[in-house]
Order: sequence, then structure tokens, then C-alpha cells
Amino acid sequence: MRGHAGGAARHWEPGTPILWRYRENGGARIHIARPVTVVRDDSELLAVWMAPGTECVKPVLADGTPVHREPLATRYTRPRTVQKDRWFGTGVLKLARPGEPWSVWLFWEPGWRFKNWYVNLEEPLVRWAGGVDSEDHFLDISVQPDGGWHWRDEDEFAQAQRDGLMDPALARRVREAGRAAVAVIDAWGPPFSDGWENWRPDPSWTVPSLPQDWDRTTAHASP
Repeated sequence: MRGHAGGAARHWEPGTPILWRYRENGGARIHIARPVTVVRDDSELLAVWMAPGTECVKPVLADGTPVHREPLATRYTRPRTVQKDRWFGTGVLKLARPGEPWSVWLFWEPGWRFKNWYVNLEEPLVRWAGGVDSEDHFLDISVQPDGGWHWRDEDEFAQAQRDGLMDPALARRVREAGRAAVAVIDAWGPPFSDGWENWRPDPSWTVPSLPQDWDRTTAHASP
């Protein structure tokens, strides 16, 4: 990481491997950990690349059942654990602006045919020495190449509230964040207007490995 004069926030150099992690909802345990490679990191944007085949950690039900296969009514109340797996499909470029309550992910079809943007509503990323941490907020937005958009996972957002994983105040903040993201989409502001769909990873980069202490407790820095 490089620093700035006066002790300001430190940034990672392009090509640096870090972890992009999420805490479980309603708890402190890390249940998602994804090794990524830094594309850009400065006072305006953190951009990272998750390569195809990256070994990650994801939540599953205690019996090993994938979370998405559990009926919605019990999806967030059944006991869970975590397991290691490989990221399937093409890679993902993730973009996050400091302090913003969402990140924007870019997906491609095979052959680098751009598929869509995905706005993941979440707690603003908090930095630590080895990466960034957040907490997912269930509700998301899918944005098509032509600028059309639609809400995603509204049923999960509602169920999380019924199950007590989100109080009304937090749910309101998430909706407000979603409306703010939609305003950026409608105005076609950054990062949608920045041409990231034409970006390609450095061919010299290797796929970062998942460290053994992927769930380590950290001293967080400022967002």
C-alpha cells in the first residue's frame, strides 16, 4: 500500500491481491470472502477484479444445502455454516466509491461480450490492511447495457425484515440508497459512463489464493 503525506488514507497499488469480505447479517462472523486483484485504488474509487476460478468462501445451510435452494420462508432462519468453493463463470469487476452504500459489479458473457451492471446495496466498505469488509443489504439493482434497470431480490429484502435481520430504520436507509443509485443510473453518471465495460485485466496477473486466515479479526481503518 502507498501512503499520502499527512497520514491520509493509504491505497493499494494495481495488481495487489486483497480480500473483499461480507459479514453475516445480524452477526459479526465473516461468511463471504473473495480474493480479488486491485485494478485502481484512490480517493475516488476502488476497483478490483475477481478472476474466474477464484477460490472463495460462501455461506451454506448447516447440512450443506446451497442457500438459494432453501425456501424463502426459512432461508434466513435455518442454521448455517460456510464452505470453500470456486467462482463459476466469467470474472467480475467490482467498483466502489468511498463512503457510498453500494458497489457496482460488471459481468461479461464468454468472449468478453458485456452482459450487465449489478448494483449491490450494502454497508459502505470499511478498509483494513488486507482488504475491505461490508454487510450485504439484500436489495439489488440490475442495469442493462442500454441503461434500462430493474430491482432485484425484493422478496429477499422483505423476508429479511420479517425475520428481524433488518429493522425499519435500516430498511428505510437501504431504500433511500437504492433510490439514490437509481438517480445515478437515470443520469448515466459514474461509474456507468466511464467505459469500464471495455476494461480488460492485465494478462500477467495470477489468480490470488484464499489465505488460511481469511476470517481473521481486523482493526478497521476509515472507509
